Amino acid sequence: MANVDDVRFMREALAAAKKAAAAAEVPVGAVVVADGRVIARGRNRTEATGQAIAHAELEALRKASGAVGDWRLDGCTLYVTLEPCPMCAFAAVLSRVDRIVYGAADPKFGGCGSVVNVPARPFNHRVAVEGGILAEECSALLREFFRRRRE
Repeated sequence: MANVDDVRFMREALAAAKKAAAAAEVPVGAVVVADGRVIARGRNRTEATGQAIAHAELEALRKASGAVGDWRLDGCTLYVTLEPCPMCAFAAVLSRVDRIVYGAADPKFGGCGSVVNVPARPFNHRVAVEGGILAEECSALLREFFRRRRE
């Protein structure tokens, strides 16, 4: 069962995802938390930038590194509304976050157990992963976005 902080911070990530949807981006949002506070936010910007790598997680990790003044994000948790793809999961491992917490599973591109499990690989840094936090809300946002896109 999700703890109160995980729910609170996932709601912050959902707010970022809603901003992405309002900008006609796939609604994925992410926040990085350190010491009980959000230090960085990110949302998908692939359409705006024309770059396939403009994912919410990468934006949040980049901003978090700027906030702490180091590429190492020890003690931080990455919250994201959709299970990170392998690229973003690997970026989280390289950034040395302690945890990845996601909402909806991604059965097509998931990098934290659905398709591949990047954090489970034998790297020198281990990242704990927890999925399913506010999964229905996260999934509903994605379903509605793609339903509207198909219309």
